[in-house]
Amino acid sequence: MKVVIQRVNKASVHVDGKVVGAIDKGLLVLLGITHDDTEEDIAWLVKKTLGLRIFSDADDVMNLSLQDIDGELLVVSQFTLHALTKKGNRPSYIEAAKPDTALSLYERFVMQCEAVLGRAVATGIFGAMMEVQLINDGPVTILMDSKNKR
Repeated sequence: MKVVIQRVNKASVHVDGKVVGAIDKGLLVLLGITHDDTEEDIAWLVKKTLGLRIFSDADDVMNLSLQDIDGELLVVSQFTLHALTKKGNRPSYIEAAKPDTALSLYERFVMQCEAVLGRAVATGIFGAMMEVQLINDGPVTILMDSKNKR
């Protein structure tokens, strides 16, 4: 699994002109799932994502996590995070999980986030053409890959 995590002041997802998910201060997570992702990948990414200390404390030092600030979370599926671009100019998405596999893992990622946070997590609509709007805070953008834990 790969994620792009953006610290935001606001973010929303629209499908067919309607808001389907929106948050205020918190994290926008773009989640890419590959064919060999497992429950271990989910558990590791949930723990790392929700524990990232990327929000400022009283001394303006990035020392607080999403949980510390009681921030909100918006998770959007994004198979294009697994694009292969080595050959030619058209990306290959062969590494992205098939929709049925990806949907199940996506839903489990969201459910685990909800269990840790103790509240609902905003989402887009899996497989839909979505418009994502955000107001970056910082900007702070973090990339993580459960297959490359460095």
